[in-house]
Amino acid sequence: MHPVIYATTLSLMVLAWASLFLGGWWTLGLPLVTFGLVPVAELMLSGTKANLAVEAEPETKERRIYDVLLYTVVPSQAGLVALLMYQIGSGALVGVEILGAILTVGVSCGAFGINVGHELGHRHTRFDQVMAKILLVTSMYGHFFIEHNRGHHARVATPNDPASAERGITVYAFWLRSVTAGWISAWHIEDRRLRKLDHPRLTWQNEMTRLTLIQVGLLLVSGIAFGPAAALAWFVAGVIGFLLLETVNYLEHYGLQRRQKSSGRYERVRPEHSWNSNHPVGRALLFDLTRHSDHHANPNRKYPVLRHFDASPQLPTGYPGMILLALVPPVWFSVMHPHIERELSRVRELTAAA
Repeated sequence: MHPVIYATTLSLMVLAWASLFLGGWWTLGLPLVTFGLVPVAELMLSGTKANLAVEAEPETKERRIYDVLLYTVVPSQAGLVALLMYQIGSGALVGVEILGAILTVGVSCGAFGINVGHELGHRHTRFDQVMAKILLVTSMYGHFFIEHNRGHHARVATPNDPASAERGITVYAFWLRSVTAGWISAWHIEDRRLRKLDHPRLTWQNEMTRLTLIQVGLLLVSGIAFGPAAALAWFVAGVIGFLLLETVNYLEHYGLQRRQKSSGRYERVRPEHSWNSNHPVGRALLFDLTRHSDHHANPNRKYPVLRHFDASPQLPTGYPGMILLALVPPVWFSVMHPHIERELSRVRELTAAA
């Protein structure tokens, strides 16, 4: 996609800021657009299976504008959280405005804080990784940096991965498992790393210790600066953000499994182990997170060069619409279970033909 198309994502950040300043029912603008207008648009637009020409990939990966778009999100997201706390603490918001503002910042935490933090967290420069951690901290989900990169990507689509949803589990049971087990897993991952280096577990060199203390410290400072209600509003917005992320985790691998070999090891991760979506609005607004099959098969590929694979299962609609389906388990099961059978059958036929 052209960078201008990805830049439309920033219009949602502008809407978030504007809605908090406008107050009233405007504070519900971002949630209504994200889960009202966008799902309708994606039902009408099928998207494209086309991929960027191979010879154009090197130049595209080096175009700075694609990275600048991500970096722009960092101060915008941090500032939005600060604005929420200032308005709550000063009493500028009342009634439905409080609910709307928290929901708006919560959606922003999921769509911008964690999603862009996820993209930058896969980069190898120190600057990108620091930017990723800042964004994740705005959503109270700093440990995602550790668990996602070194846990989820290694164990995806296996029973050992708390962030891969097996067939039949509800999104609410998945939330409980993925949030708690993912946090515990991040501690274990850091513990193993430190043991290899002969470092003690509880040390400033433990990234989980650092991230946890930073998050708790920022909450305490925010409570002192803006008041307990403001700090609570940020915390609730963060919870909304990371539950949106976990719902996306739920739909990205639901019912898909890697085959276990006789040695006990699992087959390598391939595009068929993640659900894919080419719906154009979600692709643009989520920086191509929806082309998730290629992301897991090739975690270091930058978002503008992620590809479609025919041999990857395709979601029936885009991410916002799938999130709404997941929140109603009977509807989710009735839609997804027949769809799984059809898609896996199609993928098997393509794989056999190849």
